[in-house]
Amino acid sequence: MAPRGMAGQDSVSAPALSTRGLDKSFGSLVVASGIEFALPQGARYALVGPNGAGKTTLINLMTGMLRPDAGRIFLGEQEITSLRPEERVKRGLVRTFQINTLFPHLSALEAVTLAVCERRGHGGAWWKGLPAYREAVDEAYGILFSLMLGDYCYRLTRELAYGQQRLLEIALALATKPTVLLLDEPAAGVPNEESAELFDAISGLAQHISVLFIEHDMDIVFRFASRIIVMVGGSVLVEGTPSEIAADPRVREVYLGKKHHG
Repeated sequence: MAPRGMAGQDSVSAPALSTRGLDKSFGSLVVASGIEFALPQGARYALVGPNGAGKTTLINLMTGMLRPDAGRIFLGEQEITSLRPEERVKRGLVRTFQINTLFPHLSALEAVTLAVCERRGHGGAWWKGLPAYREAVDEAYGILFSLMLGDYCYRLTRELAYGQQRLLEIALALATKPTVLLLDEPAAGVPNEESAELFDAISGLAQHISVLFIEHDMDIVFRFASRIIVMVGGSVLVEGTPSEIAADPRVREVYLGKKHHG
């Protein structure tokens, strides 16, 4: 089957997220070297590469979890290189992690409502309970419904299937009203029959949200990404459409092997 892109088209306006000459080392270990990256507004990009290529390091740099040794990071036209992680979240740059960080004893609706209340500045008054925040509850339910979790909104987080827990993690991110969403292996540990549903939900996210996802399953990457960035040794090896990446001999050598996608 020919590759198809996720919903969202590259924009001619300023990139939603970009880096210029990004460097990071830990002693003699170089984990990011001269990374020039641009995620167009509304785009759906995949970030791939072998283990140790620097993918998660790049996400950590862009979200402020790590500080670069050199280079600059921009969210839209605003430089955010020196901003703390929570300040970047407030400006619309949000990530998920490889390991779920959920609330096992809350229902899905309670968890997302709490995230909405936190964004609205009401997190400290959570003791009042859900009825006091009907607008927040309605917003939370809308988010869950958009991710096909509406039927499970009253189920405790710990009772959800693993794929549903990963969707709930995305729902918590969406509660912050992001303009850029970074997904670190959203399908990690998810059974094959659930991973396609998870990415179908991701592909249906609002057009104004730009998405960059790390993923090792190349079948998923080639099916859902509009463009692919390949990293090796802390540097960007090549960027292109799925068909261009599949045909690139350098990518075949370092990552894809002899498997053909097209």
